[in-house]
Amino acid sequence: MRKWLLLFSFVLLVVAGCANAPEEESLAYLDVKMAIAEKLPVNEEVELACFATYGDEKVTDASEVKFEVWKHGEENREMIEGTHVGDGKYVARYTFPTKGTYSVVAHVTAKNMHNMPKVDVVVE
Repeated sequence: MRKWLLLFSFVLLVVAGCANAPEEESLAYLDVKMAIAEKLPVNEEVELACFATYGDEKVTDASEVKFEVWKHGEENREMIEGTHVGDGKYVARYTFPTKGTYSVVAHVTAKNMHNMPKVDVVVE
């Protein structure tokens, strides 16, 4: 009986201690939002852009930003280096050579995390 009382007391202390634990802060993560128009012109240089944040802070020191571009139905993919232009915005210039639907993926590495959002655009 004594053994059960001791075990019950220990469990009660553990549960009481856990109930008083301070709330944990929410974990920050790398968030990347694409900023590319849905329709783009053919044979004209356009801006591929994305905004990177980590929690509430704008990412100005990403270790890598690349934009991957390919036309639907084709295997050939291009990787274009992005540069930081301020306030967490990264851009690259690109000219779409033919009309059609393309996919654009931003590969962003920062704060030991990687995020790669994708958008489809129509080139006319």
